[in-house]
Parts: sequence; C-alpha cells; structure tokens
Amino acid sequence: MIAALSLLAAQVAGPPAPPPTESCAALAARDPASARGNAERWRLAGGGPMARQCMGLAWAKDARWLDAAASFEQAAHEAEVARDPAAATYWAQAGNAWLAAADPTKARTALDAALAAGTLTGLDLGEAQLDRARTLVALQQPAAARLDLDSALRNAPDDPLAWLLSATLARRMGDLPRASTDLDEALKRSPDDAAVQLEAGNLAALTGDETAARRAWGEAARLAPTLPAGRSATAALAQFGSTGSH
Repeated sequence: MIAALSLLAAQVAGPPAPPPTESCAALAARDPASARGNAERWRLAGGGPMARQCMGLAWAKDARWLDAAASFEQAAHEAEVARDPAAATYWAQAGNAWLAAADPTKARTALDAALAAGTLTGLDLGEAQLDRARTLVALQQPAAARLDLDSALRNAPDDPLAWLLSATLARRMGDLPRASTDLDEALKRSPDDAAVQLEAGNLAALTGDETAARRAWGEAARLAPTLPAGRSATAALAQFGSTGSH
C-alpha cells in the first residue's frame, strides 16, 4: 500500500504523499494544522480513504468533531466503493466523533454500519460495541444498550469505561448487585478516574452507605475539581452540609 502511494505521488505534481496513518496520528497529536495540510496533499495525490482518515484524526485532535465525523464518513464511503475492509474502522471512528459531537442518532447510524460489516475483531469490535451502547443510552434504549455493553465487556475487558458504563446502566435499571460487581472492576482498572469515583459515591448513597459515599465523592472532587465529574461530586457532597467537603 505504501509503495503504491509513493508511485502514484511521483506521477502527480506537488509534494510527495505523506506517510501512512500511524505517522499521521503522531503528527496530528503534535501539530493538527500541519497534519490537515499533509492529509489534503495526500488526498490530492491519490491517498484515498487513508488520507480522509488522516484528516479526521487531525480534526479530532482540535475537537472539531463535526469535521472529524465528516472526514471519517468520507473515508468509509470511499473504502466501501473500493471493497476495503477498513471501511468498518472508519465507520467506527465516525460514530465515535458523532458521539463527541453530541449527535447520538448519527452516531448510531455510523456504528450500525461498522458492526454490520463483520470485519471488526477483538478490541476494535469491543470499542465499537461500547460506543453503540453509549448511543443507545443517549437514545433512551437501555435494554438494547445492555446487550451491546455485555458484548463490549467480552471483547474489551480491560477498558475501565466499559465497566463504568455497565455499572451505571445497571444502577439505573435497578440491578444493584450487577452495578456493584461491575463498579469493582472499574475501580480495579482506574481508581484515579473521577467519573469512576463519582459513580462509586452514587451507588454507595443509593444503598445507604453515607461514609462510603462521602469518601468516593470527595475523591472525585479532589481528582477533577473543574471537570463535570468533579463538579457533580462537589454538588452531591453539599447535601451533607459543610462537613461533607472535608
């Protein structure tokens, strides 16, 4: 693939084609604007879906989620035309970007396409299932989300977010034993995550354990005082009065 890109680039006036996606991701992390410029030159030189993906990665680094989603979807469409199995990866990336853009409907469409392709495996499959579960929660379809989360836990068992979301969904659905079990798994993997500590406080409060709730919410507030999880924990502690913040 790289050799073919190099040959094509040599036949086109202008700069040579940039390196493959892994290098693009590194450049996007360091200098998103330069990465976008390289991606556009690469696309004009015949870079195909990989160049579109590179553009999406660069937009995502700047939190330009609508632009990122559009680039990933363009990559997916081009890959489908070329019968490239990487189309599923691009659809999954588009779904993740739509989630970040707070558009669960478009995220669901992209993630459905990613999973329907049948080419994702292992961690990539688990992460796509996790993202679709997140869209289903946002679309108020908890039973369907439960199915995707259970699949995600099998395919991405080391992802603390999967365990956290599973615990949160279980709590909301009234399955407190499942919530407690899955939260323990999240805590094992990411005890310094404010969102995990926030959920630990929520569950403790629901079961009437004020001491544990204070401790977990206090830790969440300490870990991320300015982020949503930390602010939510601080607000939750306020119900205990001034002593709850210590």
